[in-house]
Amino acid sequence: MSQAKLFQNVVYIGNTLQDILYGIELILYSKTMHILLCHKRQWGGSAIFYAFFSSMMFFLITVWVVTQILFGKRMWIENQDYPGGPTEYWEAHISDWYMDFGGTAVIMLQLITDALMINRCRIVWNSYRVIIVPSILWVATLGLGIVVDWTTAAPGANLFAGLASIYALSYYTVSALLNSSVTCIICYRMISHGMMLKKQLGQEYAHTYFNVVSIIVESVLPCSLLGVAFLVSLGIGSATATAIYSVYIVLMCISPQMLILRVIMGRAGNEDSDRPQVTSVKFSPGDAIPTSRSFGESTEAVHVQSVVYLPDSESKV
Repeated sequence: MSQAKLFQNVVYIGNTLQDILYGIELILYSKTMHILLCHKRQWGGSAIFYAFFSSMMFFLITVWVVTQILFGKRMWIENQDYPGGPTEYWEAHISDWYMDFGGTAVIMLQLITDALMINRCRIVWNSYRVIIVPSILWVATLGLGIVVDWTTAAPGANLFAGLASIYALSYYTVSALLNSSVTCIICYRMISHGMMLKKQLGQEYAHTYFNVVSIIVESVLPCSLLGVAFLVSLGIGSATATAIYSVYIVLMCISPQMLILRVIMGRAGNEDSDRPQVTSVKFSPGDAIPTSRSFGESTEAVHVQSVVYLPDSESKV
């Protein structure tokens, strides 16, 4: 298979997988908005934040998917007789105005989802010190994102080749480092806290923190792993970079959306999850249950009250 055919197949497969994942995102977004609208009194002001953030992510990923559909239509249908074929058309028109608009939407999407995960990291640890390094990396991605957006908007620029690819490699290196660090911090917190609960209260209360689904969703692990895969493919100049990039962008939206849905369904950890477990013992004289003993003697009842702080549904992302 020629390089041109291989490239077209990779682009086609990437767009197909992207469209499938976009359908999953549509379902998750609809489910999230349904829950928020039905329980808006319960969530109060938080419902506005969750709804606005989810809608912003959905809008940005929709802009990207629509631009890709429009570009594919023009490349494979309207200009199938373009000199050099679809591959030449892709290289010549990848920086068209609507593609620049889609690229800007991707950078904005990555910035807001990274900010969400940094805040999530703060909530899981209940500390601001743990997010100092991730916050510095986020500021770096902001600056590099502006540079990447400016260089790819130049006529004939290409995210996967030339000067723009060098800036893009730097941008996605810092972004992958940010995602990986936040993922590792959250995973470590969940596992270590689960081990502490297991030691104090037993497996019954700790199993949630060792649940594979919990770890994957809370740490947005799929997005982080695919970000590293895209970084490697971009660095070595692999043709698969375009397909991985398409999937990575949609997962960049799906992973935080799954986390938000998990939070509003009351299944995610929150700021109360790491409070110490307390057992209080109270002695109340004269409250014992009467028995058949006829002689008079003072009795005491022992009331044991266990207060256990577990994850509830009133956390904020």
